[in-house]
Amino acid sequence: MRDVTASTISPRIPRTVWLLGLVSMLMDMSSEMIHSLLPVFMTVVLGVSATTVGIIEGVAEATALIVKVFSGVLSDYVGKRKWLTVLGYGLGALTKPLFAIATGAGWILGARFLDRIGKGIRGAPRDALIADVTVPANRGAAFGLRQSLDTVGAFVGPLVAMGLMLLWANDFRAVFWVAVIPGMLAVAMLVFGVKEPQRHASSGPRAFPISRAALRQLPAAYWWVVAAGSALTLARFSEAFLVLRAQQGGLALALVPLVLVWMNVVYAACAYPLGILADRMRHRTLLMIGIVSLIAADLLLAASGSLPWVAGGLLFWGLHMAATQGLLAAMVADAAPADLRGTAFGLFNLGSGLAMLAASVLAGLLWDRLGPAATFQAGAVFAGIALLLLMVYRE
Repeated sequence: MRDVTASTISPRIPRTVWLLGLVSMLMDMSSEMIHSLLPVFMTVVLGVSATTVGIIEGVAEATALIVKVFSGVLSDYVGKRKWLTVLGYGLGALTKPLFAIATGAGWILGARFLDRIGKGIRGAPRDALIADVTVPANRGAAFGLRQSLDTVGAFVGPLVAMGLMLLWANDFRAVFWVAVIPGMLAVAMLVFGVKEPQRHASSGPRAFPISRAALRQLPAAYWWVVAAGSALTLARFSEAFLVLRAQQGGLALALVPLVLVWMNVVYAACAYPLGILADRMRHRTLLMIGIVSLIAADLLLAASGSLPWVAGGLLFWGLHMAATQGLLAAMVADAAPADLRGTAFGLFNLGSGLAMLAASVLAGLLWDRLGPAATFQAGAVFAGIALLLLMVYRE
């Protein structure tokens, strides 16, 4: 964390960052066409409980984050980022047809598990690749830009899904088949459009990044970012519960994707400007703004399931995501040595993955046993604890 004066002039964002952002946009469009409908598909069509939804989503998202440890370590060890990223996006694209043919919760769990392994493989090498082609003066903006483009896909996908649901009389499976197309386009753009920069050969033998000697090179500032990210993820469970809250409030099946559309519109609109702001103000201050936004979102969603309250909660949820996700990535990149960036992103996501698993399972249990309000009240409590820890932390 550091102070950067407002007069700092940031260099242009490299072409590689724009291309990786577009790849993310296409893959997120593919994924969100499915994920915006999946919680309702599971509960209405397949008849599973909210606890089961929480377990599936928690396992899936935790898998993605934990796998990033190994892909990040491998990208540092072999010195290559691009082809691990291609492998991850390719696996994600190939799993999309499994959702269309699913007949039970086991199918969904398997498809989500494999899809998130793909996400885990690509995440850390992609973020490390962005860090490799940028400089500290524009790194926050670069991560914010990639996140904004990614989030454009995250609201375009649900919009397309909603239109197809209206056109095809709530045919979930037909929509899932269409989602295959942008996923394949993302892989093609990555393979043929992105070029990996040359990395300077290190002198002497390369240490395996998970060795004790290598981990000692990660400074205390980095481990603080890991702790902060994990605490924040514990307060933010799967977005599947946002969809269920709106559907419970009376939103028609075909309009359910609007939940993620609205949240991601806010996210996309704010991520890049807040990324630029992250290069010009204290990171801790912006992180605190993001946590306060999450508390506001949880309190609104806990208060009522009616659509105006849900819309307000989603607005603050999107603002929270925009303020924290690119910021945390930039903080990891700034704190870690250049030759350990993949490992650093991987370990950061390991902590977040374990927290996501615990948060989503707890959210599902609270939803089934005490009701939806209890789920969001618990989220607000955890976010409040994270805020208090951040307030007492001294740099």
